[in-house]
Amino acid sequence: MNQTLQALLAPRSIAVIGASDHIHKIGGRPIHYMREHGYAGKLYPVNPQRDTIQGLPAFASLDALPEVPELAIVVVSGDAAVSAVRDCARLGVAAAIVIASGFGEAGEEGRRQQDEMVRVAAAAGLRLVGPNSQGLANFGTGTIASFSTMFIEVPPQDGPVAVVSQSGGVGAMVYGLLRGQGIGVRHMHATGNEADITVSELALAVARDPDVRLILLYLEGLTDPAVLAEAAAVARQRGVPIVAVKAGRSSAGQRAAASHTGAIANEDRAVGAFLARHGICRVDDAHALVRCAPLYLRGWQASGRGLVVVSNSGASCVMAADAAEPLGLSLAPLAQATQAALAARLPGFASTANPVDVTAALLTNSGLFGDVLPVVAADPSADLLLLDIPVAGMGYDLPRFARDAASFADSAGKPIAVAAWQAPVAAAFRAVNVPVYTSGAEALAAFAQLVTHQQRLRDIATEDTLLQARQPPAAGAVSRVAGHSLSEAASLARLASAGFPVVAHQLCHSVDEAVAAWRALKGPVAVKASSPQVPHKSEHGLVALNCNDEHAVAHAYLAQTGILETLGAACEGVVVARMERGQRECMVGAHWDPVFGPMVLVGDGGKYVEVLRDTAVLLAPCTEAAVERAVAGLRIAPLLAGVRGEPAVDVAALCRIAVRVGNLMHEANGAIRSVDLNPVMVSAGGAVVVDALMEVTADTA
Repeated sequence: MNQTLQALLAPRSIAVIGASDHIHKIGGRPIHYMREHGYAGKLYPVNPQRDTIQGLPAFASLDALPEVPELAIVVVSGDAAVSAVRDCARLGVAAAIVIASGFGEAGEEGRRQQDEMVRVAAAAGLRLVGPNSQGLANFGTGTIASFSTMFIEVPPQDGPVAVVSQSGGVGAMVYGLLRGQGIGVRHMHATGNEADITVSELALAVARDPDVRLILLYLEGLTDPAVLAEAAAVARQRGVPIVAVKAGRSSAGQRAAASHTGAIANEDRAVGAFLARHGICRVDDAHALVRCAPLYLRGWQASGRGLVVVSNSGASCVMAADAAEPLGLSLAPLAQATQAALAARLPGFASTANPVDVTAALLTNSGLFGDVLPVVAADPSADLLLLDIPVAGMGYDLPRFARDAASFADSAGKPIAVAAWQAPVAAAFRAVNVPVYTSGAEALAAFAQLVTHQQRLRDIATEDTLLQARQPPAAGAVSRVAGHSLSEAASLARLASAGFPVVAHQLCHSVDEAVAAWRALKGPVAVKASSPQVPHKSEHGLVALNCNDEHAVAHAYLAQTGILETLGAACEGVVVARMERGQRECMVGAHWDPVFGPMVLVGDGGKYVEVLRDTAVLLAPCTEAAVERAVAGLRIAPLLAGVRGEPAVDVAALCRIAVRVGNLMHEANGAIRSVDLNPVMVSAGGAVVVDALMEVTADTA
């Protein structure tokens, strides 16, 4: 652990600037928590108005301390907070947590104060958490440098989970939800405005903690993706899942984040692509962050999506089957041998097909769950088991049910979850460490998250091997020169030279050349004026389709060159291109994101692409397999597979174009700002780029 992380997570000494004797005030809680929960270092309350605070000697200033503390907690606000940070910097304090708010999240003057605070700290090598931070808590060392009320409401218990949140409120909520399930928490850190230290940096720190087995993140801004990528790599190597909420999906959410923590908004689909590429499971809210924790912590590896439901209610069986399908879980078809073994154990009127209804006979035979679970688990199609108990009370042997489920969970090696809404029933299973949910739908959502996340992690292992020689370039190498558009002719020429399958075409500079090109292409052609100053040609009448005689070609040439002259736009010539007749118009695009680097877009194309928005985003470079998975998730995927007698299109050809676009962007390292290939005509025989537009930097040859 480096000096900064040591000072934040396991400091030998802590000063609380603005300390209070009152344990329910912000300046009093950290001292109270650390004295109550085993912090072994030295605590120095700083308050010029008191001689003692909570039984400890108080000091008038940092200068009055007997030593330079490793960590300072700054509770005072406004200019006093800036002065406190200046004192910390002057004395050589390693790290400070600025709890005070009213800085970058509060307007221009607050931003000015925050910037001054960061400038002073950076000059001295002082690292800052906050401002506007609820603080950090490491329950493994007792370093509870936080004022969260939640630690009074729900007493801490060290455990295998780390929670790192930009929001203190969300972090406290996640902590409370985990503790409510009996799950211990090792770390609960809130970064606030992230003027310096970020969620990504603390995620990297907790990923290296050997006792952490699950990491939960809440982010509003993401300015240092390379650090989060490193944290994800460390976590993957250790087998530690990371689940994250990235708030600010909508424009309204982005505005709210800016007022909350001063977060910088990231384009949401770029964020999603980044998280997916690095194996971080993205969920929607704090409840979803916690939902799958009991399954992750059991360490189960789901081998597939085959679900078996066992219940004492036929209606619950039906509803579980309904809920499973939209989540991508399939009811496992039980083998005849499995059903025969079940028939030997169940009453004659019970169902031995999946879902398995053990009926109300459970009331008189408490061993039915224990008899059934090993049988269905042995079926090769069974990957996941849901034990759905809609009712069990007086007369039911709950301890027996729980023991049987726990024995199965410990020995079978297959994920099992219990759905039980009755608190005493849920408590019985939770007491023996069997994952339990209040409904079958909630349990199935957790299963779906587990299997999807684990499959993504397996895919990444393959992708990392294929892409290990093609790591994204450092952000500092990206050209900052302003960009400009290339004409269609220049864009097609550049793509052709890079090996892309582009439409057969010719750039013509006279009517005679255009007519000769039509004859050479032997069929209907598209005639399109080529000018870098008019990138969107159809809006100006600069595209003519299905021209198939001399008159049509000549007329289109003269009309379009005349329009360019009227517009005052430079004319590079007119492109005469073969009319391609693909089954589907698709698009492939790419742009250079200022935070994440090259991003690839692939999906439905044509003139309605911006309205229908059926596209997927991937981080570049990417593999063909990754693009194929993305395309399979599009709304048009069934059409690409062939319907009503149509053959399936060559999706692999489309994916190869997307991979090449990603490679082109990666190798250009920012010199190409964007690529727009629309349409890419896709048919059973391949894919062809019909139209292209590229934006490059002014210093690009």
